[in-house]
Amino acid sequence: MTAPKIFRSPFADVFVHERSIFSHLFSSSSVPGNVGAYPATHPAFIDAKTGTTLTREHTKKLALSLGFGLRNHPIYPTTRGDKILMFSHNSFAYPIALFGSVAAGLRFSPAKDILDARQLATQYTENQAHLIFSSELGIPVVLEMFKELGVPAQEARQRIIVLPNSVEWAGGPATPYCPEAKGLLTMEDLLQLGTLKAEEAFDGEQSNETVYVSYTSGTTSHSKGVAISHRHLTSVIDITKPAFPQLDHNYDKIIGLLPFYHIYGAIMVLHLPLVFGIPVVIMSHFDPVDYCANIEKYHITVSMIIPPIMVVLSQHPAVDQFDMTSIDIVYCGAAPLGAPLQKQVQDRLQSKNKVKKTVDILQGYGLTETSPTTHLLERKDGNRKVGSVGVLLANLEARLVLDSEGTLDAEVGEPGEFWVRGPSIFKRYINNETANKNAFTEDGWFKTGDILTRDEEGYYYVVERRNEMIVYKGFEVAPADLESVLLTHPGVGDAAVVGVESVKEGTELPRAYIVHKNPEVLRTEEDRQAFALEVQTWITTQVESPKHLRGGVVVIDKIPKIPSGKIMRRQLGHKAKLEIAAEGSTQASV
Repeated sequence: MTAPKIFRSPFADVFVHERSIFSHLFSSSSVPGNVGAYPATHPAFIDAKTGTTLTREHTKKLALSLGFGLRNHPIYPTTRGDKILMFSHNSFAYPIALFGSVAAGLRFSPAKDILDARQLATQYTENQAHLIFSSELGIPVVLEMFKELGVPAQEARQRIIVLPNSVEWAGGPATPYCPEAKGLLTMEDLLQLGTLKAEEAFDGEQSNETVYVSYTSGTTSHSKGVAISHRHLTSVIDITKPAFPQLDHNYDKIIGLLPFYHIYGAIMVLHLPLVFGIPVVIMSHFDPVDYCANIEKYHITVSMIIPPIMVVLSQHPAVDQFDMTSIDIVYCGAAPLGAPLQKQVQDRLQSKNKVKKTVDILQGYGLTETSPTTHLLERKDGNRKVGSVGVLLANLEARLVLDSEGTLDAEVGEPGEFWVRGPSIFKRYINNETANKNAFTEDGWFKTGDILTRDEEGYYYVVERRNEMIVYKGFEVAPADLESVLLTHPGVGDAAVVGVESVKEGTELPRAYIVHKNPEVLRTEEDRQAFALEVQTWITTQVESPKHLRGGVVVIDKIPKIPSGKIMRRQLGHKAKLEIAAEGSTQASV
């Protein structure tokens, strides 16, 4: 049997620290007056709305105080290894809640702030949670969750810790709590109880203990809880550093708008900037006008975003209304980004730049299970390798395989399933032994299910998830490729492609859902159908025959996506089945 083709990183391996992620980020160095590798007085987090600032020292002290409060909770004190859930949108209090939980030695599981009570109850139960942080907005959902779980009303209220909208606790302006918070314990209450002398230690083998349980997106299957250890996080932080641009802690700022419950936002926005000494300006949610205004106000130099925000940046008038010339680097991840959209946004941002400096739009790649990053495109390659997610990070090994058994390796430029192993790859899915068995090979490879290619220089390109590929008469069609082309049509504002079964042709057919860039011009159903037919005809001039939209084109008001930007293909696939059943057959071929 031929030896498997194993790819390694062009970067030299780095030392893997076996300690708490809190210690890794905040331990004082040998330099007096530092927290981590940078001055204690340097800003760590800035509230976008009020300008309230937390220094590195203040952030660490508040986290240790909250850690003490959690360990000495007046009714339900915690011990090392207890589990705590987070149900909140982005907020200035979020990093304190997260790092305070870690300092206390707890296992922290962030939940999407869009979950309903039943969905939240599932995550609470799966994690065997002891307490739950809730935003003020989330209190009714949390109370309903406890009701569904049969928890007595008094006990339910005692297990909630409210994160304040106010930033008075951080020296900012005060705002009153919402009525629903009356009588509930708050983060501010716990901050008053005392301070831990030091964070809970997780040295050596103990660094393999779970610290976060993050959930997969669940766009193609049920969401799974991913157990991530301290060692996974110290590893991913340190293997990312060689490929990340060298930033100036006295100049650069990052805007924090990605959802913190998502692994991309949690690690790349709340953790990684602390290692580089770069302050993060926290936005509660994405709004195009606020985003552009904050870039101008705070002179943001680095932005980490997702493809739907790229679509907005390519079209929204706010880009022209504010001075965005401070932006140097835009990182895009969490979902595939087409080269045409990338070039369109880059050209638009650079056209606003009076000094004609380069704005680099770079991609990265990873999954919740990889903590998250496995690839980054270096800045020097931004224009040379447009569309690539970059090279494999240090300490990682990779394979691209053609079969589920891993006996056939993909050649250069040939699509194959990406397998990876290394110190940042997750431990297990919680309460899901079937998924654990299917995820790993006997020799430790994690089978991602994603289809990638690798060029002759070692740069990788994301094609699609294996279970999202459309097979048209034996030809594999990647929805992301078609979506990227559709977005270059002057009238298309957003697009999604799914496969539909054709009994008549005995194969899958690509079907597109599109949003008009100016929906008000489509006044009647006849207008919508005419536009759909025009796009269906146009695509035949842009792509090869197997990619023609033989399954039809449908104009809709909005593409369903989760907040991280991934298209909800299961929802669209179900919609397509119902529509086709109503039609009696798929639309005619073009």
